[in-house]
Amino acid sequence: MFARLQPYALLIGRIMLGIVFIAHGWQKLAINGMDATVQGFTNLGIPAPTLAAYFTAIAELVGGGLLIIGALLPLVGLALAGVMLGALYYVHSDGGFFSREGGYEYVLLLAVISIAIGFSGGGKWALDSLWLNAKKAESVEQSQAAAETAGSPV
Repeated sequence: MFARLQPYALLIGRIMLGIVFIAHGWQKLAINGMDATVQGFTNLGIPAPTLAAYFTAIAELVGGGLLIIGALLPLVGLALAGVMLGALYYVHSDGGFFSREGGYEYVLLLAVISIAIGFSGGGKWALDSLWLNAKKAESVEQSQAAAETAGSPV
């Protein structure tokens, strides 16, 4: 019974996680501005702060959008998890576990959910699933056509 709800759960999860990442990417890119983001990354001691700031903002914006539509999910999941693990290491590791105290609870959760959704297949309404189902249907049609051709007299 609950298996029928899985596509809805994955869709809601993808959309909400995507919105969170888009909001954070937009904050870095447009609200705070990239100059402030680069300065913040510099102050945190993040290596190659300009490159890291742009990579992070773009990964969050584009990755969030790709999560919402369900495209390239394994790659997106790994990229976003990597960004969050970088935030854990460079920003939150000294704060302990709880987010309230500046800890890594929230970024660790985002990393784990990114991996989980990234490797879930995305559900029935993910572009990845739709593409895979189209490829399977095409393969079945080709197999049937080949079998018909092989079985017909020449």
